[in-house]
Amino acid sequence: MDWIIYGANGYTGKLMAREAARRGLHPILAGRNEGAVSALAADLGLESRVFDLDDPQATLRGVEGCKLVLHCAGPFSITSQPMIEACLAAGVHYLDITGEIPVFQNAHLQADQARRADIVLIPGVGFDVVPSDCLAASLVEALPAAIKLVLAFEAGGGPSPGTAKTTVEGLGRGGCVRRDGELLEVPLAWKTRTIPFAHADRSAVTIPWGDVYTAFISTGIPDIEVYMAASPGTIAKMQRMRWFKPLLGLGFVQSFLKKQVENRVRGPSDTKREKARSELWGEVTSADGRTISATMTAPNGYDLTVTAGLGIAQHLLENDVEGGYYTPSLLMGAAYAASLPGVEMKILS
Repeated sequence: MDWIIYGANGYTGKLMAREAARRGLHPILAGRNEGAVSALAADLGLESRVFDLDDPQATLRGVEGCKLVLHCAGPFSITSQPMIEACLAAGVHYLDITGEIPVFQNAHLQADQARRADIVLIPGVGFDVVPSDCLAASLVEALPAAIKLVLAFEAGGGPSPGTAKTTVEGLGRGGCVRRDGELLEVPLAWKTRTIPFAHADRSAVTIPWGDVYTAFISTGIPDIEVYMAASPGTIAKMQRMRWFKPLLGLGFVQSFLKKQVENRVRGPSDTKREKARSELWGEVTSADGRTISATMTAPNGYDLTVTAGLGIAQHLLENDVEGGYYTPSLLMGAAYAASLPGVEMKILS
C-alpha cells in the first residue's frame, strides 16, 4: 500500500528514506522543497510528492489514498497539527518522531476523532520515546503496584537541526514533571541526581521530555520525572538560564536562536553516529517502598529512530489496528524496543 515519509529531505527523514529503500520498501517521499525531495527520490528509485503544510487542501490531496504518513518534518509544535487534520480527513494513520510534550498532549486530545475516523495517531515513534516508553512499561510489568517512575537517558553524537530547534523552543517553557497524574511546570534544570547507567554513573538533570506525558498514558503511574545525563558545568549553565526564561520565549529571540541553529548545526556524521551509543535507566517505586530498576543500551538515537519508526510503520501496513491514540508500548508491546537491532535491556532487582 502507498505510504509517505514527509520531511524526507531533512536529516532524520533522509536516514529513514535510505533505510526504507535498503529494506525494499517503497514509501512516497514528500516535503515542501521540490528540488531536494525529487532528487532524493530519484536517487533511491522512489516516487515523490511536493506539498506545503501551510496549504490544507494541498496537504489533504498529498496524503489521500495512502495507508499512513510517517511525519519527520519538525518543529512538530508547528507542523504536526496540519498533518493530523489531513490524516483525520483522509483516513490515514499518523506517525511522527516528536519528543515534545505539547505535541503528545494535542494528539491525545484528538483520540476520539481518531477512533471515529478509524486511524491510528501515534506520535513519538523514535528516540524519544520508543525505548523509554517500553522501558517504563516493562518496569510496571515487573512491579504493577508502582506509583513513582524515574527515567533517564544519555545520548551521544550531537543533535540534528530539527532536534536543536526543538530544544530552543523548550527553553522558553521551562521544566515539567508529573505529580498526582497532572503535568506540573517546574524551573529549568529543577532537580539533579546521579544515574547508575549500565556503563557508568553519570550526573543528570530533569528535562521536560515527552515521557513525562506518554509514560503516564502507557502505565498510569501518577508521579514521573525524566532526567538527561549532563556534566556539572552544563547543569550549572542550564540553571543560570532560568533567569532568562521570559526573554527566551519571545518570538524574535526564538527566531534569532533558530537562525543560529540553521547556520551552525548539520547533525552528526555517519562516522559519529556509528561510534555513539544511547544509554537508558529507569526505576519504579511502590507505596510500600519496593523498587525495581532497569537499564537499556541501544544504538545512537538517530539510527534507533529509523529502526523503531520503520518497524511501527510496517506493523501498521501489515495489520488491521483499531483507530485511536497510542503510545509505542501500547501499540507494539513493552518488549518492542528490546527487539530492535543492537538494543539490550536488563531488569534489575
